[in-house]
Amino acid sequence: MDDRSEIARAAAETAARRSYGKLVAWLAARTRDVAGAEDALADAFAAALERWPRTGVPAQPEAWLLAVARRRDVDAVRRRLTSEAARDHLTLIAEEVEAGMNGDELPDERLRLMFACAHPAIDAGVRAPLILQTILGFDAAAIASAFLVSPATMGQRLVRAKSRIREAGIPFSVPEQTQLGERLGAVLEAIYATFAEGWTDPTGTETRRRNLATEGIWLGRLVASLMPDEPEALGLLALMLFAEARRAARRSPQGDFVPLAEQDTALWDDDLIDEAETLLGQAAEKGIIGRYQLEAAVQSAHTARRRGGRTDWAAIRQLYDALMTVAGSPVVAINRAVAIAEVEGTPAGLAALYVLGDDKRLQDYQPYWAARAGLLARLGTTGKAAEAYDRAIGLERDEAVRRFLQAERAKLTRN
Repeated sequence: MDDRSEIARAAAETAARRSYGKLVAWLAARTRDVAGAEDALADAFAAALERWPRTGVPAQPEAWLLAVARRRDVDAVRRRLTSEAARDHLTLIAEEVEAGMNGDELPDERLRLMFACAHPAIDAGVRAPLILQTILGFDAAAIASAFLVSPATMGQRLVRAKSRIREAGIPFSVPEQTQLGERLGAVLEAIYATFAEGWTDPTGTETRRRNLATEGIWLGRLVASLMPDEPEALGLLALMLFAEARRAARRSPQGDFVPLAEQDTALWDDDLIDEAETLLGQAAEKGIIGRYQLEAAVQSAHTARRRGGRTDWAAIRQLYDALMTVAGSPVVAINRAVAIAEVEGTPAGLAALYVLGDDKRLQDYQPYWAARAGLLARLGTTGKAAEAYDRAIGLERDEAVRRFLQAERAKLTRN
């Protein structure tokens, strides 16, 4: 690849990174055809990679891409890309758009698209994945891994959902306050799923994931900036920032996993923590408490250790009690059991954990077995602790976490 091709490809990748969702949203908002908008934009990127190495990157790449996507359908572009007439046509389009439009004039329709994807007419289970694909451009395989289904199944669901938007004439609009509840929840769930999947890639080096934690925070900032009076939007952004602030401390210089209780607080990002605290305070002023605010408050209690040197487990336990009433889930229950162990003693924590044992979803859930193993080890129940560690090790995908669990298991035989 020569220098001009490399420059063109880099410019196209930058445009995709910055503006993919914005361009898809603009196109789809006018046609209600999400799949068609994606196809048209993909073809515009193909046209850019063919043309820009010869003519140079236009002054406004996003405007050029939008013009091509609007004016040319996929088959026509493929048939005519190599013809001189097509090149001339692309030149006229680019010149027309660049002359009459600057980047600031393109309306940002991303929030409207997210709410269209979260419409009640769309199956609940595909709303969050649909948002991830349309706004961030993820393929079905990447999304499937985050939602524990096969790529083929996810692909079929996404295709049906996009057809539903077109066939039902779903409006691209932010709903009225009375209709906001369920749809805002789906939007926030998609953002949190994005962040959580990237959080399992602590160094942000897996190309396929494109550092989803960063993408999740970007989406969270978008929603919080456009909906500053929604406390849960503020709470979710605070939650993600609290977690992201600890990224540098999650691995040792050798790449080993470092649990939260052993992390060097000097490595935590004070600026992100302070921003998260401010957002959490702003959310609290709204007087409506929700799941994400409570989860952010838990993280706030953990990060307080950077100043006081200790963790307020009593406060964390109370927050998890509240979370169980607002958004009870096995994940919350596991964390609550760990907090109970810190406040009331290991036997009480194990009792709270054992209550969850009949939930079949936990049989293949690593954090359950890791928590169980740790508490059993504290009690000196070596055999059962070893069995639980074996289950956790077998379920863990992250090699660094697996090594940590193996080391913890090895301690059982040395004690």
